[in-house]
Amino acid sequence: MGRIIVEQHVTADGFAAGPNGELDWVDASVSEPGPMVDQALAELEHADAILLGANTYQLFIGYWPHATAQHDPLAEPINRLPKHIISSTLGEAPWGHHAPATVETGDPADIADQLKAHYERDIILWGSLQLASALLDAGRVDQLRLRVAPVVLGRGTALWDAALLPRHLTLSSATPLPTGQVTLIYDFA
Repeated sequence: MGRIIVEQHVTADGFAAGPNGELDWVDASVSEPGPMVDQALAELEHADAILLGANTYQLFIGYWPHATAQHDPLAEPINRLPKHIISSTLGEAPWGHHAPATVETGDPADIADQLKAHYERDIILWGSLQLASALLDAGRVDQLRLRVAPVVLGRGTALWDAALLPRHLTLSSATPLPTGQVTLIYDFA
């Protein structure tokens, strides 16, 4: 049975984006050869699929389907893995010259259950804050990976919906990187 892994870049004060949705605070090391990319590549080796919401899909298609391993070491595994987009508005989800993503409609918790039953390994959810909140609230997330950037914004888009029920986590690992970032991996108790 697969696991739903929510992975998110966050600021030291817990924001997932700036006040106007900006991500310019995310360090360039996320796509340059080095410790962050090595860590992401190792994690992608254990993934069977990628899960996205419609807005994050729209952001991703502007870059990933056209990226090559020459320019971004993460391009090959990201473009190769099957992608599932949970959306009530998209009819299709092309991915450049790669296999298109599958559009899933319906209750996110039910879809997560179906994906977990279908895949044997990790299903990684990036960005997609509303979807991540819905899956967290429904108890469908198995692991949380936070990539904490050494920056404080003071205001911005919160990581989670404030209405989430309290959840207890177990720290699995904390990995500081030379860039000042820290990767925190939590398992749900």
